[in-house]
Formats: sequence, structure tokens, C-alpha cells
Amino acid sequence: MFGRHQTTPVKRMLIMRFSAMGDVAMTVPVVYAVATQNPELRITMMTRTRLTPLFEWMPSNVTVMGVDLEQHEGLKGLTNLYLDLRKHHFDTVVDLHDVLRTIYLRICFRVNGTHVVTVDKGREGKKELIGNALTHEELKPMAERYADVFRNLGLRADLSKKMNINLRNECFAPVRHLAGEKQEGEKWVGVAPFAAHIQKVYPLEKMQQVVHLLADKGHKVFLFGAGEMETKVLSSWVETYRKTEGSSKQSRGEVCCTCGKLGGLKNEMLLMSLLDLMISMDSANMHIASMLDVPVLSIWGATHPKAGFVGYGQKEDSMVQVDLPCRPCSVYGNKACLFGDIRCMNIAPETIVNKAEKMLL
Repeated sequence: MFGRHQTTPVKRMLIMRFSAMGDVAMTVPVVYAVATQNPELRITMMTRTRLTPLFEWMPSNVTVMGVDLEQHEGLKGLTNLYLDLRKHHFDTVVDLHDVLRTIYLRICFRVNGTHVVTVDKGREGKKELIGNALTHEELKPMAERYADVFRNLGLRADLSKKMNINLRNECFAPVRHLAGEKQEGEKWVGVAPFAAHIQKVYPLEKMQQVVHLLADKGHKVFLFGAGEMETKVLSSWVETYRKTEGSSKQSRGEVCCTCGKLGGLKNEMLLMSLLDLMISMDSANMHIASMLDVPVLSIWGATHPKAGFVGYGQKEDSMVQVDLPCRPCSVYGNKACLFGDIRCMNIAPETIVNKAEKMLL
């Protein structure tokens, strides 16, 4: 159900969005805008339990509901979830995911008389973009597609206004324990070198060079990752830098691995909020840093910014990419390179460092 206007006032709203961290992070600025610009609403944001920290700083009229999908498998599990949700007596259900799981839930709501609206993901336009980014027009950003759902309900959803997140009362002790205090004139740079698909990952040996070059310029570089493999790789970069002879000790910066040292997603976000720049792939870290109003230098390979997945408020001049007629290989970067060499990531480390230096001025 696309674009149908609500005929009765919305008071209690359920928003559904599961999927991967980056996809959910893209909804955060939209939910924030809708909540602040429509204070009469009572919004329940339902997502995966592990992703609830993304909505940590929502206005008071937003309640975040975490769901462990493994406990709601199959029709029986989803039916039980629906029966629990029905107790909240929602006026409107907003499906920002539009997959089999949420389709079933919204059918249950609709059959029982609840008004349901769904995002138009623009799937056809995204298919047409594949291999045609050089000539194809830019597609509508996904954040705007999400916002359109609420606008079609007669609600305000102006995304031009930045999120006003107040972190003054947050406890930064776990972050300070790892990062220390920022020295006068010191720049903190985050680097998140991984993504869900290898086609979206800048070659790790080159990214290691980027990290070391930035540290040699006196910056403090924080490496973001998760899981055993990523932790092992990033920890090795830290040790390698400590052992190498670069510029003078007085001018050298520092490389720090954050993996498993901050106690969870919320504290990782708090550290990100202190960064002067985040360097990221087309990944969740790009979206999280963007929503925290941290400048992001994003590196694009198999995917393309024209598909609409750019970080919130990110400008074209803060992206690094190679113009090739084969891009994008796919919308999400999950298809193998046609040539087998991921030539879209043939970018010199110095190119990224020079761009970062300009953004840090």
C-alpha cells in the first residue's frame, strides 16, 4: 500500500524495520524527525534487540522495542509476535522493511482493521541503475523514501533539520578509558575498513597504508570492527605501526583498535561522536557516524551513491570512487565482480589520505 493518506488522526504508531545494522541506522534520522515534528504522536519503533542502541537518543514520545527474531521464527512465532503487538492498540502500522516477515505482520494488522502503510523501495529504478551509473540519474535517497511514508499520512517529516542529540549527560568513562583525552590541536580519525560484502571493501593492505599514513601525520586513528577475524586484522595493524619507524616520535600519532574494548554499540557511538572524521566503506559505520553529525569520508566500490544509500547529510565531495561503466555491479554489493579483480577499488592510499587531510582542515 503505497502513498495512501491517513483519514483519521494518528496517535499510536508502530514502525517496523529489522534487517542489517546499516539499513536500520538509515531510519534513525527519519524517526527522529517524525517524532520531533509531530510531538502528539506516540511511536513504537520495533527492530532487532541488538540494534536498539541506535535509537538511544530519541525524543520522549518514542519507545524502542527490541525483538529477538530467532524466538519468532515461522508463522507460529510471527503470530505470537502479532498477538503481543495487538495489545498496544496501534492506530497505524508503518512497514519500512517490506519483506516476507513484515508483510505477514502487516496482513495480520490489516485484517483486524488497523491502518497499514508501506515504504516504496523503488526496486525497479535500482535494477535499472546496475551497470549504468555513469548515465543514469540519481535515485531518491532511501531516507526520503522512508520520510514519504509519513508525509503520505499527513505528518511532518522534514529531513533538512539536523538531529539535535544531547550527549552532555552521557557517561564517557568507558570511552575515555580507551581513548584518553583529546589533546589541543589533535585530530581523531575513525577508520571502519569492513563491510558485509568483499566487493564493498577497500583492499585491506591498502587501508593499512592509509591508517599508517594518517598516524604519521600526527592523527590519532581509531579502528572499528567486530568479530574474531576483524579484531585479529585490526590488532595486527596496531602492532605493526608500533614497530615501524615512521616520522619522528614527537610528530607521530597513534593507532588504536576498539574491537571488544568499549562494551557495546552505545559506547562505540559515543566514541564516534568525538571523532573529527570517519573513514568508512558503504556500511553501517557510514550511517552511524553521519547521524551523529560526524564528517564522513566514504569509499565506494561495487555499489554506488546514486542508488540512494548515502549517509545522512553526506555531500558528494566527501566520497571517493572510480567512475567505471560496470558500476554498480549490484545494488547491495553482494554480486561477484564481472572481471574478478574488483577494479572499482583501484584507488591509491594517498588519494584517500589527501582527501581526509582536506576534510580535517
